[in-house]
Amino acid sequence: MRDRADFERYVEQRSARLLRTAYLLCRDWAAAEDLTQTTLAKAWLAWRRVGANPDPYVYRILTNTHASWWRRRSRGEVATGELPDHPHERDLAADLDTREALRGALATLPVKQRAVIVLRYFEDLPDETIAGIMGCSVTTVRSQASRALAKLRLDSAARVAAEMES
Repeated sequence: MRDRADFERYVEQRSARLLRTAYLLCRDWAAAEDLTQTTLAKAWLAWRRVGANPDPYVYRILTNTHASWWRRRSRGEVATGELPDHPHERDLAADLDTREALRGALATLPVKQRAVIVLRYFEDLPDETIAGIMGCSVTTVRSQASRALAKLRLDSAARVAAEMES
């Protein structure tokens, strides 16, 4: 039977990775922190029932909570172009451009397709685990991934063509 110490070890070991996954899903650090905390709170409530490997259960909570938040989100907050705090003085322009392009491309995907891409390519989870997390079949995971990749390729080709015309 799982106990409090077991949960605390899990949170210590996995919270950073859960936060990164949450950020990739919602593209906002504050929302990602809220999503991670909500996920861990829900996981704690069911912790005694969770099996030997809690990751699929916790990732399922994470993706389901994100999907429910996305469906009912309000448009009250507006993102800003600059953060109030300045990071270390390092030249990350090339990495930043690539990351922003990737985040922008992920933002164009529907919620389920984005979740599949994040879980598959950023969390490096197998399709069977993703299917368990999302509560669907392996075939659905593969078709969602295929559609997402096709959309990303099409959007990428359109951007390249637009850049060549200008």
